[in-house]
Amino acid sequence: MNTNIVISLDTRRAKKDGTFPVVMRLGHHERTTSIQTSVSVLAKDWDEKNRCVRKSYSGTSSVSRLNNLIAKKKADAMDIIFGLHEQGLLSGMSIKDLRQRISVHRNSQSFFAFADDLIAELKTANRHNTANINRDVVSVLRGFVGGKDLVFQDISFSFLSKFEAFHIGKGNSYNGLAVYMRTIRAIYNKAIKSGLVDRKFYPFEDYKIKVVPTRKRALDWDVFKLIIALELPPDHKFFHARNYFIASYMMYGMNYTDMAYLKWSDIKAGRINYRRNKTSKLYDIKVTEGLQGILDFYKDMVGGFSNHVFPILKRSSIAQQVDDIKWSRKRYNSKLKGIAEMCSIEEDLTSYVSRHSFATQAQTLNIPIKAISTMLGHSDLKTTEIYLKSLPTNVLDDFNEQILKG
Repeated sequence: MNTNIVISLDTRRAKKDGTFPVVMRLGHHERTTSIQTSVSVLAKDWDEKNRCVRKSYSGTSSVSRLNNLIAKKKADAMDIIFGLHEQGLLSGMSIKDLRQRISVHRNSQSFFAFADDLIAELKTANRHNTANINRDVVSVLRGFVGGKDLVFQDISFSFLSKFEAFHIGKGNSYNGLAVYMRTIRAIYNKAIKSGLVDRKFYPFEDYKIKVVPTRKRALDWDVFKLIIALELPPDHKFFHARNYFIASYMMYGMNYTDMAYLKWSDIKAGRINYRRNKTSKLYDIKVTEGLQGILDFYKDMVGGFSNHVFPILKRSSIAQQVDDIKWSRKRYNSKLKGIAEMCSIEEDLTSYVSRHSFATQAQTLNIPIKAISTMLGHSDLKTTEIYLKSLPTNVLDDFNEQILKG
């Protein structure tokens, strides 16, 4: 292993008070670089031969403790190096990458520091939705610990159980908690994969994320037809919400974000070709007569001057568009509740209901689950099964009658 660390006083960089930083001099692949220790002393207080602070140093209550701190920083760094060597990763790393790994590890005990870096990386990659979810969860955790720092080792089974009690005690749901816990778990997994945290501290081997069955999201076809039959003038406050809901259903249950980003250039020769924002899966959907009527309205409305089909996005930057979708979806869901009242629909209407209704109607028509999964854009059948969960009640009633008739 051609890698080592030596503690040294960096006399090239004097601070304003005349002290010099104590650094870890990292040598790797015949190159060297420095890593700060946050300790600085005067030249006269440094013992270069023994590479430690002299006992005469008066800037601390305990010189022995200060030297132990420096020694621990070196030991921690060497532990990272040995770990990378054992994994067969060290030889392929540049000194820059190794320095970053050690430097980040010094702060990796802080869950918040690691999460903040991750959020910044997600924003740089234009993954603003995921970044915002991470940001919101981290904000809730910061409130839970009262503004204190949180190290990875503190996130134990006991900690997660207390956070669960805190969340549920505020009247929130287990399914909402599951979103928080999955985000925490994802951040923890990334820290482990980066080699910043030992898997032995991983709390999710013992703590299991809880979910509970939700109320039926899908509408029966007879109920859905009430929305289709609802006639609203273009100036009605629910007009666009009704159109979005029906168009989503007609486009394989397209989710709201994908509808916002759908462009006129995605529609050619009577077909819609687009990539789903979440998974990058390519869709090829035939434009039916009913859908064509909705598309024609928006084509006439924008006069061909807008790149996007539906008037959801108002601004140009990706970050701003993420906010546009967030607030527009909130208003959309509010208007869907008004549509439900107009049609005397008892089920809760949200932006997800059209997607679930499409899947359930496909199941009712005995369309193979693999085909339904493909149309929804799921990567595996298990996700589709979660969407479907169970057959509609009326279908089960029909089956029951057949059984009883013998």
